[in-house]
Amino acid sequence: MNVALQILVAGGIMLAIAVIFGVILVICSNVFAVKRDERVEQVENLLAKSNCGGCGKAGCAQFAEALVKGEAKLSDCRATPAANKEKIAEILGGGEVGEDTVAVVHCNGGNACYDKYSYQGYGDCASCELIAGGVKACPVGCIGKKTCVNDCPFGAVSVGDGGYSVVDKEKCVSCGTCIRSCPKGIIGRIPKNAKVYIACSNHGKGKDVMELCKNGCIGCGICAKNCPVGAIAMKDGLPEIDYAKCVGCLTCAEKCPRKCIKLH
Repeated sequence: MNVALQILVAGGIMLAIAVIFGVILVICSNVFAVKRDERVEQVENLLAKSNCGGCGKAGCAQFAEALVKGEAKLSDCRATPAANKEKIAEILGGGEVGEDTVAVVHCNGGNACYDKYSYQGYGDCASCELIAGGVKACPVGCIGKKTCVNDCPFGAVSVGDGGYSVVDKEKCVSCGTCIRSCPKGIIGRIPKNAKVYIACSNHGKGKDVMELCKNGCIGCGICAKNCPVGAIAMKDGLPEIDYAKCVGCLTCAEKCPRKCIKLH
């Protein structure tokens, strides 16, 4: 047998082996394939696709799989609009949809809040917090050094002329990143259609608050007394709004002597 024929035979054998292994692989892939629930893709397409991690999952794809498997609740996602959540609930055969929410900063102190010292370090709230609880005299005052601004993946947070952080409700998807990153814990969620929110987190007595901040809530209760629908109650010296009752008349904001009930 000459060399050329030997090469031809060897090549043919290798080709045959390759074909056999190819057939085996196809058969195995069909037999042992893990079928993906088609609802996962349907649900994922309806999610916000922000991959913010606010639901506790790595991304929207993982959250969609968890929803279909019953390992997560639809209300865990804050970024997806309520209309899309309703469609997802139909696909899944039910589920708690929850209302659309946005983040707000419960503080309007900023420049109106007295400083304890002159901070010269790295311009970040978390870093500033390490030194005597931050530069602000109020223990729950917004430091205003942009940790939330830098961490927000949607550019929805800014520090305005007042020196405290403000959330743009049109850009906010309620992912919760700013809530988790704020060292003071003064960022929370309210319904997206809410008209007002409490812009203070200090539960101290009025006299004590006035010594710390020009804009802090003094717990006078005027807002609660004047609310025509009883949507505000004083709790531990600070007003709390029941948004299920609030009709958005803005009476509380107009009556507040410290202007710490802000329009939303």
